[in-house]
Amino acid sequence: MMLKVTGLTKIFGGLRAVDNATIEVEEGRIVALIGPNGAGKTTLFASIAGFLPPDGGQVELMGENITGLPVHQIARRGMVRTFQVTQPLARLTVHENIAVGAFQRFHHRDEAWEHARSIADIVGMRHMLEQPASDLTVAGRKRLELARTLATGPKLLLLDEVMAGLNPSEILEMITILQTIRASGVTMLLIEHVMRAVMSLSDHLYVLSYGKIIAEGNPQTVVSNPTVIEAYLGRGAAAQMALAAEGASHA
Repeated sequence: MMLKVTGLTKIFGGLRAVDNATIEVEEGRIVALIGPNGAGKTTLFASIAGFLPPDGGQVELMGENITGLPVHQIARRGMVRTFQVTQPLARLTVHENIAVGAFQRFHHRDEAWEHARSIADIVGMRHMLEQPASDLTVAGRKRLELARTLATGPKLLLLDEVMAGLNPSEILEMITILQTIRASGVTMLLIEHVMRAVMSLSDHLYVLSYGKIIAEGNPQTVVSNPTVIEAYLGRGAAAQMALAAEGASHA
């Protein structure tokens, strides 16, 4: 098992932002975590990746207990994450930004520099290498964020809304990039609101609502679950959708 999260809990004051969440990610798979805004998805990610200390539960990476380890030690073991709000090193070029990630694997500048170039190829940024990061569009910043994490040589990528702010054609391009990364042997756990991407990419789906995992399984089955529909659309929504579908079938 690449990642096993058991009973993870994170509390802020009296709020259980994550409440006894259990998630498993098998090696080589893409697993998606969805849920309405404020469900606790990013807090769960931060607790898994070491940015927030969990108040309960355990995180195992490739069978090793990494609960409570600092971020840099977790990254060295092969798990890294992206962020919703991208923060490139604006005064540096795209190439230099990617090389920052590459230095975690390569201590010699020439090796890091060449590795950064190969990562730029994967994410479609070879033609932007000399461009200042400050000049990038939203789509460019998203790709750069992905490239910097990929340059560290991860075994497991935690992707936090990597599609947010992209237009339909950019979403399709990002889906293709993630499929290429997966084919190279990198496992992924992703938070995503773009359901087109979730359904195209994920092998398994978890749904988080008010800090609790309320459903999991095959993506097609999970998204038609009445509990999941109501978590997104409110009480009674599943019944209303079923009635509408029945009415349409008789029309």
